[in-house]
Order: sequence, then structure tokens, then C-alpha cells
Amino acid sequence: MNINIVKEDLAKKINRKVIVSVHGMRNRTSRFEGQIYKVYPNIFTVLVNGEEKSFTYRDIITGEVKIKYL
Repeated sequence: MNINIVKEDLAKKINRKVIVSVHGMRNRTSRFEGQIYKVYPNIFTVLVNGEEKSFTYRDIITGEVKIKYL
């Protein structure tokens, strides 16, 4: 998977509802439901209950962050 492909895919889906799963330390997983809000050159943000949460494209490639489109 290529970072440019991930960027293009997310840019096409701005304002679309998603569930974001974040695999953190000690095998803990956090899930957020929100919408893809903004796409920047190095990060993208998801709007969750009025709060922006930011993630890098590398997080998706490495599998630390998974996005499920609703």
C-alpha cells in the first residue's frame, strides 16, 4: 500500500461517516465513530462529537489505525 493511494482515498471520502479503530499500547483498542473532517499533507482528522482527532497515513499502512466506512 502506498501513502499517496491512502491520501487520495481519504480525500474522496471527506464528510463520510466512519468507525476508526486505534490499536494502542498493551493490546488496547479504542473505537471512535465520526466523520472524515480534513485531509492534510501528513495527517487527516476525524470529527468525533465535535472534537478533532488526528491520525497519520502511516498509521493506516502499518495497521495501527483501521477505518470502516459506514
